Amino acid sequence: MTNNSIDFSDTRTWPPLDRLVPGFDGNKAVRSSSVAGRDIVFTNSQGSRVSHRFGTTTVEWSYEPGPGDPHPVMSGKDDYEAFDVAEGLVYTQFHHRDNVPNTAVSLVLDFEHGRSLAIVSTIGDPAEGRTRVQHNFLQGRIEGLATRGPEPAPTTALLGRRVQWTYSDEHSYEHVYLGPHSYTWHCLAGPAAGLADTDECTTYELRPGIYVFASREKVLPFAAVTIADHRDITSLRSYGALFGLDETGELPTHFTFGAVGELVSHTVRNTTF
Repeated sequence: MTNNSIDFSDTRTWPPLDRLVPGFDGNKAVRSSSVAGRDIVFTNSQGSRVSHRFGTTTVEWSYEPGPGDPHPVMSGKDDYEAFDVAEGLVYTQFHHRDNVPNTAVSLVLDFEHGRSLAIVSTIGDPAEGRTRVQHNFLQGRIEGLATRGPEPAPTTALLGRRVQWTYSDEHSYEHVYLGPHSYTWHCLAGPAAGLADTDECTTYELRPGIYVFASREKVLPFAAVTIADHRDITSLRSYGALFGLDETGELPTHFTFGAVGELVSHTVRNTTF
């Protein structure tokens, strides 16, 4: 049902990130303890060494930049959440709330293939022509594990699909995946019901049928990182996090969610164009 209090053409009336939070986690998956008690170290595509010591609810991390990496040596301790996506494939989420509050990390650990993918979400200063939140994708190799199979890489596998994602009994959106860097969302139910827009996105394939889908809003200052499991097209599943600024435009907001999905249609394009 459309929210009549929202003026579609006046984006100042669009609900901010913190007003989407209540109830948005209704279909969130059960948290996993599969990384609790483990020390995990990987070297990323910049040659930087990143260490994580996972406790039950917190993670201690350190970052040692490689040659040419402009980032400084850093360390910290954050709350985290982890979700089991598939056998040996874990999705972890944490916000550097205390020492780097404008940054959140989505870390995918593939223990079966010895690979990692870190998606770093950063809230930047307003700039014309750029979304407020940017994503950086860093592939890596987990120390102590043999690597096999291809590393996570950009993909166009979702193009042409139209999916209805249900986040709770009150929240539902449909996504239409248009091109390698664009998709359209339409809110079917929830605080933003009736709103729609086309935004920037990036998709990586982790394993056959399992994807990282990262989207960046241009109207409101937030972005999402989602693991979308399309292996069974009759029963889609997603695990994700939203990160951005609250209604004041000053305070970072970070929360996790999940959804069940239905493939509504799949358009096959004429590849001659």
